[in-house]
Amino acid sequence: MFKRFRSMPATAIAAVLGCALMTTATPAAAQKKPKKEEAAKGKGLSPSKGFAPALKKMTDATGAKDAAALQAALAEGQASASAPDDKYLVAFYQLQLGILNKDTALQAQGLDGMLDSGLTPAENAATYNFYSGNFAYGAKNYTKAIQRLEAAKAAGSTESALSAILMDSYLKAGQVDQGWAIAKAGIDAARAAGTKPSEELYVRPAQAFQQANRTNEMLDVLMMRVEDYPTPATWRNTLYILLQQSGGDKELNLDVLRLMRATNSMTQRPEYLEYASLGVEAGYPGEVVAVIKQGQDSNVIPKTDTHFGNILEAQTPRAATDAAAVAADAAKPATLNNPKAARSTADVLVGIGQPAKAIPLYEAALKAAPADEMAQYRLGVAQALAGQNEAAMASLAKVQGPRARLAKLWMVRAKAGAAPAAPTAS
Repeated sequence: MFKRFRSMPATAIAAVLGCALMTTATPAAAQKKPKKEEAAKGKGLSPSKGFAPALKKMTDATGAKDAAALQAALAEGQASASAPDDKYLVAFYQLQLGILNKDTALQAQGLDGMLDSGLTPAENAATYNFYSGNFAYGAKNYTKAIQRLEAAKAAGSTESALSAILMDSYLKAGQVDQGWAIAKAGIDAARAAGTKPSEELYVRPAQAFQQANRTNEMLDVLMMRVEDYPTPATWRNTLYILLQQSGGDKELNLDVLRLMRATNSMTQRPEYLEYASLGVEAGYPGEVVAVIKQGQDSNVIPKTDTHFGNILEAQTPRAATDAAAVAADAAKPATLNNPKAARSTADVLVGIGQPAKAIPLYEAALKAAPADEMAQYRLGVAQALAGQNEAAMASLAKVQGPRARLAKLWMVRAKAGAAPAAPTAS
């Protein structure tokens, strides 16, 4: 995973970096150009007299792509280099030897020598710093990578990989906020352009927030990820973490599992087992039967599974009795006038796949008790399940308290224009 963050191979360096650098050093013959022309091109390099013989050998060996000759000439050049310009040129030819030998350590050393000399031409600063940062990233020297990549960015680098490598360097250096700021900017830019952001812009920061024990920020990132990647796998990943953060609140866990069910992200037996257990304990036999049958239909639960078979055997007759009683209660004016009865009746209706019938009951409960956060939340859920997505988003936006994040996730589902939930088979 994350192969795009690997250091660039030597062949690519030679193709992109080597060609650019080959125009930088001023050969000995070029020193004879008129000063006016030299000034127009910017500051030139002036190797010392004692260094000139070695420089010619290095230049000739590089032109001939003769690595052995270049290595010998470099040894001579290092011994005779006395002026800053000499040392810059030695570093340049170290880079060339590194390219010829596909030696990334030598390439990095050459780039460092040129950059640290202060003689790097302004037009090459972005390129040199980017590749130096790329090499530092590959060597896991993230502090140095950040320094070089930020310099490349400041110099106007247009390398497409810069932001991704810089983001990951910050994250791996423990500077999570800086890394997330870069990722967030990339996400915003992609969305503004009408394209889907790279999933790594979510995954890498989420991992870093998790390692830093910053769970709320991690969940914020994962929620954004679900908006762009609303697959069962990403829903499950996010909601599974919410289950771990519930603090043992069984009713909240049941609500998390209900969203997992609605997003088709219940993909393993333990989730169905917990859902069924909580549903039995809370007294929702119809919902328990429905979720087990869904698990069987999706082949997560084998029909030969005796544990779930026993639950079905016990809950199916209760579900039938419960459904008949709820249907009768829902039609009674007295139910609408009793907020507690209205909400509990609506809860059962949603569980057995009749969310549209539950909506007026939740609305009646809220009219009598406007501060009932549970009724507010479950009204939004019922509206979402009934396909009333705009109404659901308006209702869910009002939810406060422990279900606020869960409400936002239901809003993501509603915003995506999810189709109404299929009625539960009787």
